[in-house]
Amino acid sequence: MGQRIVVKIGSSSLTAEEGGLNRGKVDFMADELASLYAAGHEVLLVTSGAVAAGFRQIGYASRPKLVHEKQAAAAVGQALLMQAYQEAFVRHGIPVAQLLLTRPDFGHRDRAQNAQRTVEELLKQRVLPIFNENDTVAVDELKFGENDTLSALVANLVKADGLYILTDMDGLYTADPRKSPGASKIGRVDVISEDLYRIASGAGSSVGTGGMRSKIEAARIAMQGGIPTFVGRVAEPGDLRQAVAGDGKGTYFMTSLHSLSAKKHWIGFLSVPQGKIRVDAGAEQALIRGGKSLLPAGVIAAEGDFHPGDVVEVAGPDGRTLGRGVSNYAAWQITAVAGMGSEEAAKRVEAARAEVIHRDEWVATPIMKEAGSHE
Repeated sequence: MGQRIVVKIGSSSLTAEEGGLNRGKVDFMADELASLYAAGHEVLLVTSGAVAAGFRQIGYASRPKLVHEKQAAAAVGQALLMQAYQEAFVRHGIPVAQLLLTRPDFGHRDRAQNAQRTVEELLKQRVLPIFNENDTVAVDELKFGENDTLSALVANLVKADGLYILTDMDGLYTADPRKSPGASKIGRVDVISEDLYRIASGAGSSVGTGGMRSKIEAARIAMQGGIPTFVGRVAEPGDLRQAVAGDGKGTYFMTSLHSLSAKKHWIGFLSVPQGKIRVDAGAEQALIRGGKSLLPAGVIAAEGDFHPGDVVEVAGPDGRTLGRGVSNYAAWQITAVAGMGSEEAAKRVEAARAEVIHRDEWVATPIMKEAGSHE
């Protein structure tokens, strides 16, 4: 039985170093994706490249820096990008569809569900959905970062069997191999650790914006949703099939977690937190290891201006993010009852539930302190 596969392709894999689409690269990637399609897999593509494809066409000598210039380049480049994909895939008899998204599209449950239903219908009709960020309207604080995060959110949205993030590096190394000849490749990662973020390198080309750090973050989001992730290179015919078969040129981020319910998917990875709650060490253990709800007694403080029913981040006493949940209290109510027992808190403020965050509306997404990689 075929798998549901999300593939993310970055700008450097589609464009010339000086900018503009490289149609040979686009055709090659389409051939690789078509081979998965022909094998019976459900294939979804998350692509970058609109700005890189359009900035020379619009008359800029180099990739623009100002937001309005990048948005203008994207408006031109997105049409060129989709035209190139359509022409590349028509050779294989594969129809394609364009879906342009922004961060708020995932943050509203109704919009996310509408997008999910659209994708399901496209896949049912054997149409290959192509996702990109809607660069012409997105603002910097809501952008996905070279679409690595977008690919992980799409993978969670459609409950993919695997996420394959393609880049010009053949995986994650202990140091930048272009600068450190002694760097060794990490073949498998079971836990996303702080060490991995520290060794992540910067962007590898002048036409892209993402680096290995953003790919690690995307892998973390996917793994927490129960989706194994591959980060590596596809440069020769058959490389993508090899990657899907488990023998690719890159790093595999594995997970033992199971797929979450649709509601918890949205809370943990698609929603936009409206504030933050700081908790003490006891509450951290109860949430992360004990499977418990968050009670007022474990709260240290609230940050932001949120209301009952809003999604909030929860951080431990050291400031590290532990996860997200739906708050049953407003920010001012949490400030009023922080550290109190449940009975005392009920006398102080009126809330729909005793729990600040019920365990059924909580998703843990911690970054572990210990290293969890295997060469």
